[in-house]
Amino acid sequence: MASGVTVNDEVIKVFNDMKVRKSSTQEEIKKRKKAVLFCLSDDKRQIIVEEAKQILVGDIGDTVEDPYTSFVKLLPLNDCRYALYDATYETKESKKEDLVFIFWAPESAPLKSKMIYASSKDAIKKKFTGIKHEWQVNGLDDIKDRSTLGEKLGGNVVVS
Repeated sequence: MASGVTVNDEVIKVFNDMKVRKSSTQEEIKKRKKAVLFCLSDDKRQIIVEEAKQILVGDIGDTVEDPYTSFVKLLPLNDCRYALYDATYETKESKKEDLVFIFWAPESAPLKSKMIYASSKDAIKKKFTGIKHEWQVNGLDDIKDRSTLGEKLGGNVVVS
């Protein structure tokens, strides 16, 4: 069931910037997003980039010690969100990086919020072409341990 919610152009721009890993200057790399949250606009008609809910690559080692733990802390305990996380993980063969689309729907979120986020998920997923990994998370117990994400990605552990 579609909700009629549209995806703001800024969301698509953020996704495209995170997806493309071209050789960049050190300054450009620092501005690249490691993680970002998306939410519904106040009128519930658009999916937008959530203000000030992101982690930049340049923040790591500066204001952010552990990007994964910091990302988990960005998630609201009582409401739903969509997120993109640029995971670095290890398989037996190598170290890999992949974008993960996360649908955060905690048990404590209001039912109406869960319903509108669930019915709007396809709208945002259709815009995120080439995403290999999707993860629905229903509470902190599911997401706080980085090894759970590592297993989802087919690796051993998420490094960052």
